[in-house]
Amino acid sequence: MKSHDSPGKAVDSAIRKVQENGLTTLEIRGPMAPRQAEVLTTEALAFVADLAHRFQPRLKELLKARDARQGRFDAGELPAFRIDTQKVRESDWRVGEIPADLMDRRVEITGPVERKMIINALNSGAKVFMADFEDSLAPTWENVVEGQANLKDAVRGTIGFTSPEGKQYKLKDKHAVLVVRPRGWHLLEKHALLAGEPVPAALFDFGLYLFHNAKALKEKGTGPYYYLPKMESSEEAALWEDVITRAEAALDIPFGTVKVTALIETLPAAFEMDEILYALKAHIVGLNCGRWDYIFSFIKKLHARKERVFPERGLVTMTAPCMRAYSQLLIKTCHRRGAFAMGGMAAQIPIKNDEAANQTALAKVRADKEREAGDGHDGTWVAHPALVPIALEIFDKHLKGKNQLEKRREDVQVSAEQLLAVPEGGISQKGLENNVEVFILYMAAWLAGNGCVPIHNLMEDAATAEISRTQLWQWAHRKDTRLDDGSPLDKKRIDTVLDAQSARLTQAAAPAQQAHVRRAAELVRNLTHAERLEPFLTTVAYNDLE
Repeated sequence: MKSHDSPGKAVDSAIRKVQENGLTTLEIRGPMAPRQAEVLTTEALAFVADLAHRFQPRLKELLKARDARQGRFDAGELPAFRIDTQKVRESDWRVGEIPADLMDRRVEITGPVERKMIINALNSGAKVFMADFEDSLAPTWENVVEGQANLKDAVRGTIGFTSPEGKQYKLKDKHAVLVVRPRGWHLLEKHALLAGEPVPAALFDFGLYLFHNAKALKEKGTGPYYYLPKMESSEEAALWEDVITRAEAALDIPFGTVKVTALIETLPAAFEMDEILYALKAHIVGLNCGRWDYIFSFIKKLHARKERVFPERGLVTMTAPCMRAYSQLLIKTCHRRGAFAMGGMAAQIPIKNDEAANQTALAKVRADKEREAGDGHDGTWVAHPALVPIALEIFDKHLKGKNQLEKRREDVQVSAEQLLAVPEGGISQKGLENNVEVFILYMAAWLAGNGCVPIHNLMEDAATAEISRTQLWQWAHRKDTRLDDGSPLDKKRIDTVLDAQSARLTQAAAPAQQAHVRRAAELVRNLTHAERLEPFLTTVAYNDLE
């Protein structure tokens, strides 16, 4: 059978190629989700299976290379600009053509692929909405399948929502451009098996969205656009390039139709910005400063070095010299190649019951966006619709046209030492308590199926929870780490805070949520005490999700 958007003979050919290898389709083992039959058609599953069969072996090798690189960092090696790719950095080349509807990206809003969120974000006045299968989505099977169904409706303009109170939500005629973020290379989709093995979640998310929507997007004058997360090397970018090229050919759509923006949100990737752009140059339109994941990656990659202990997370801002160097290098690199340099997320959300605190929070947002726009970023991210007008006002003031590609920033010179400089600052008892509390509260919500959580007037997602998690591990395992008052910061101190926070938060939680709070506290304890720093929290906790 064929869905009404089936690309026909090209997909039939892809099915035959999969069949030749004895892998007719994916085996689905998830609990039945609403609209599953509509999303998981025979052709769609065969398309994803073809991508997984072709590229999963290569992905496994790249993930092994990540582990090997981490071993070298643990042994004392530091990230550096690659000698073997020096010609790529020094030669003249530019990325490919950028579609008209992506030329103006001055404000982008992000959020999970939840139905009401999609409508509100597309209607927010932002230029772009990044619909997220990754850090802001708890990847339950229902969330993943429903997210694909929601995006199908959004692409066709038919998406609507009625709240339990009867409030109606519908899409405006003029709305933001839709960009989708699949899950990262490190994640698996355990409910979809190929030859008994879970398929890469990145290919599952990418493939289903492209299969169901490429034709409809083209008919509307736009295209299949993606944000690609958490890459650590140009080789990982080259894998995406080959996946995209194969997918376009299988669906019989012109080469270069798919357009992507890569998030520079790992420390190794900051040393390979040119190389990542080059590997994807036929399909890429820009890079983004994924600041929260970048901080997490910085701590994780150098966690074994006692001289690399980070201060509490509230002190690690974009004004820190290493973060300024990272941001400005991205602008210079992108604009030299004709690509967009996107700024980072403002995590603040409006504070409704305290106007003074609200104004303080908004002032931080304004300062952040003024710095980004003044430096030359072509756009920025916000997490809440109320911040869209503020960011728009600032970028409208700084942009002479639709972007700032003309701002080359040839004055910027960034060394490896600047990128690797540890931010200054200490660790307070309050900072320790905040890390534990945020970790517990976020993970409790994530285990309940919600991956985007307001905590203390900030929008927390997996990236910010990861900062809290890796800091706790680093503090616990560096024996000479101390609080501002000189007292030791060790496992015992963390356990004392954890016991108190766990008891308080469990008591304060609704009865249906208390088990999730207790499990979240258990994860905090286990991951903090573990001799090995786990690469990703979400891979450990994924087995808790249905």
